[in-house]
Formats: sequence, structure tokens, C-alpha cells
Amino acid sequence: MKTKIKVLVVDDEPYSREELKHLLSIFDSIHIVGEADSGEDAIIQTIQLQPDIVFLDIEMPKMDGMQTAKSLMEFKNPPKIIFATAYPQFAVEAFRYEAIDYLLKPYDEEQISETVSRIIKFLKPINLPKQSKLAGKLAIEDNGEIIYIEPKDIIYVYKEDKFSRIITVDNAYETKASLKELENRLSTYSFCRIHKSYFVNLRYINKLSPWFNGAFQLELKGSNEKLSVSRNYVKDLRTKLEI
Repeated sequence: MKTKIKVLVVDDEPYSREELKHLLSIFDSIHIVGEADSGEDAIIQTIQLQPDIVFLDIEMPKMDGMQTAKSLMEFKNPPKIIFATAYPQFAVEAFRYEAIDYLLKPYDEEQISETVSRIIKFLKPINLPKQSKLAGKLAIEDNGEIIYIEPKDIIYVYKEDKFSRIITVDNAYETKASLKELENRLSTYSFCRIHKSYFVNLRYINKLSPWFNGAFQLELKGSNEKLSVSRNYVKDLRTKLEI
């Protein structure tokens, strides 16, 4: 059984490869098995390493990303493709190759975090690491102590100044762990990003109401605070709520 998602990074620019590898290395669920600097090398590496996901640049000399994707699709068990490029005009063509996502350079942490969440959701039936009941609790450092929190008791998490604040059914905690780190550690549970500074437990959503400019307001069970759902996250939230 696989315990991590195997990733191959393909880009003819060394700096772009290093940047993407660095951003992906933050996530425990990702294992970078190799890198390639050309389409030809990507095909060879895919045969040898059998990655689950290939992050594939489009603009490469000789064999470009589209040609490479076409070749990879002919494999018996083809990897899933995520195109990574500085050129948005290729997006429509890219999804003809059943791409999971289309990343635009320059990359940022939030963009990569959303992509990793999408990968985990897509590959969950075959790739997601199983967690024991003991490992199921979220361990955080709070005021010099190690606190173990049941993910099912977390209502929402948000960023404030240099800290992340975790609101549960009966308490509130503060930790230096980044919002992205916490979101990644809770990725196997029913959480969803609603704003660049907030993510919530879907189990506690009580009401979703239109607000203004395409945004929504969210009411949560166990909390009197109404949270804003950014219009950039509305579609994903509605999908997860099957609205």
C-alpha cells in the first residue's frame, strides 16, 4: 500500500524546479521521487519511477509539455498531470489531457496548498495514508505545552498576526504553526478553506448566505461569529457541501 503520493517535477529551468520542489516539500503527503529537465527525460523518469503525479512545464525545447503529456497518456497506467507554466493561454488545451490542475508561475504557497489538497482528494481512494486512532489527534504547542486536539472537535482555524488560532467546541488554542501546515495536517478530515486566513470544519456549517460581490457569510454550530467566505473559495465550498 502506498503511504505517500509520488511526484515527478519536470521543467527545463533549474530555478523553477527547485522552487516547486521546495514548496511541495512542506507537505507530508508528498514524496518527490525525481525531476526532469526535458520532455524526453520526463518519459524515461516516469517509466523508471512510476510517479502518481507529474508537475509538467509546457514551454520546453524540442518536446514541449503538451507533447510530453500526450506520450504519458499512452502509458498503461499513466500518471496524473498538473501543468505548471507562465502562460495561461494553454489552459483549455491542457485539460484535454485530463489535467488535475493548471498552475501559473510564479508560484505561491497558497496556490500550491490548494493544488495538494486537490491531489489528495483526487487520489484519496488509492493513495491516502491511513492514520491510526492514536495518530488521529492534532498535536500543537500552546504556551509551552503539547496539546492533543481531536480534529472532530475543531470548528474552525484562522490566522491572526504571527499565530494560528484553533477554535474548538469547548476551547481556543494558539500556535505558531502556520495555517497551511495545520490545513495539510488536517487534510484527511472534513475541512475546507473559505478565505486566505480561514478554514472550517464542514461538519459544523449551519448556514451559508449570500453577502456581496460574490462573497458569502457562513454560520457555524457552536460559534456566534459569522465568517466571510471569499468568492475565490465559494465554488470549492459549495462543491464539498454538494450544493
